[in-house]
Amino acid sequence: MFKLDRKLLITASTAAAIALFSVGCVEEPSVGVTEVKGQATIDGGATYPIVNDKTGPYDVNPQVAIDAPKIFNGRTPTPNELAAWNKDVMPSGEGLPEGSGSVEEGEELYEAKCVSCHGDFGSGGGGYPSLSKGNAYELQKTLTNNRWKDPEVDGPIRVFGSYWPKVSTLWWYIKDGMPHNKSKTLTDDQAYALTAYILNINEFEIDGEEVDDEYVLDRKKFLKIVMPNVNGFEPNIDGPNALQDIRAYYANPTNFGAIKVKPSERCMTDCQKDTVKIKRIANGGIKDFLPPMSDVRDLPKEKKALDVKAVYADNCAMCHGNGVGPAFGNESDWSQYTAKGMEKLYASAIHGTEGGMPPKGGSTLSDADFKSVVDYLINGK
Repeated sequence: MFKLDRKLLITASTAAAIALFSVGCVEEPSVGVTEVKGQATIDGGATYPIVNDKTGPYDVNPQVAIDAPKIFNGRTPTPNELAAWNKDVMPSGEGLPEGSGSVEEGEELYEAKCVSCHGDFGSGGGGYPSLSKGNAYELQKTLTNNRWKDPEVDGPIRVFGSYWPKVSTLWWYIKDGMPHNKSKTLTDDQAYALTAYILNINEFEIDGEEVDDEYVLDRKKFLKIVMPNVNGFEPNIDGPNALQDIRAYYANPTNFGAIKVKPSERCMTDCQKDTVKIKRIANGGIKDFLPPMSDVRDLPKEKKALDVKAVYADNCAMCHGNGVGPAFGNESDWSQYTAKGMEKLYASAIHGTEGGMPPKGGSTLSDADFKSVVDYLINGK
C-alpha cells in the first residue's frame, strides 16, 4: 500500500506478500481470527482443516491427488536448471553480481536497444512506460497530491525514480527481461551501465555524489543507493519482523480506512459505521440536465477519414524521424525492404520486428489503415 493521506492503494507486491504468507497448516478450526502455526493469518481470512474429507461443508476431491502425476507429467529439475532461473536480486544485495558500467556506456546501449520503445531520455511512447520525468526527488513529492482536494494541483507522477522503493528491482528486470524482444541477452556489465544511465536521467545522487555523465556504477556503489520513495509504502514488508508487522497492521482496521462498528469483532454484515449522510433524490432522480441528455442510440454513419500525418507524428516519428529506423520519405532508405515486396513489408510493420518496432508502431489502427501509414512513411506523401 502506498501512503496517500491514509487513502491507501494496494500494490501488487503487498497483495502477493499477503497471499504468500496467508497459507499454512491449521491445527484447529477457525474461531474469530484464524490461527496459522499459532499465529493469526496476515489478512485475517479463514482457513479450515480437513476433517473426514471435508473443509466445513465442502467435500475434498481425493481424485485430484491421484490424477496430479498424470496431469503434470514431468521430472524434477536439475540443480543447474534451477540455478539458471534463480537470478533474483534482493534489496540486501543478495544475488547481485560484481560488475560495473558507466552512464556513457549505458546511453549508447539505450540508444541501440531501448529508445524504440521507451523514447528519448526515457520519455515513453507507443504504449511503453516512461522511465523518467525529471528529478526523482522533486517528483516523489507529487505522490501525495490529491486533485479531489485541490483541482489545480498536478496528479501524482509515478515513474521509476519517484515511485519505486527499491533499485534492485530495476537491475534485476533489465538483466532478466530486457530488451523486450531479446531478454536475457545482456551481460552483467551492460545491466550496470543501463541502470547507471536511468539513474542519470532521473538526476540521482549516490552517497552524496551526482550520477553525472562520467559516473561509473559498480556493486559497491549500487548498494548505497537510497530511493526517494523507500518509505512510501505500508505496511512494512522488509526485515526480520516483516510478518509480525504485517499482522499487526491488518489487525487494526483504521490503518486501511475502515471504521468498524465493533473493531474487536469480525463480522459479515453491517460492519461499517455510517460516516456520510446520504440524502435521497425524490421523484425518480434528476431530470433537468443542461445540456439535455441525448437518447439517440444509432451509431455514426460515416467513418472519420484517417489522418496519416497525425498517426505518424504520434507513433512513428520518434524512431523514423531520428535515424533509429528507415528515414521518413526516403525511398532509397527503404529500398532493402521494398525489394522483398510490399506485402512482406506490410506484414512486418503490422506484426512488429525483431529490431524492436512494436506491432503497428504501438497504434490501434486496422491493418488496412496501417498500410496507408506505411505508404506515407516510404513516400512522404
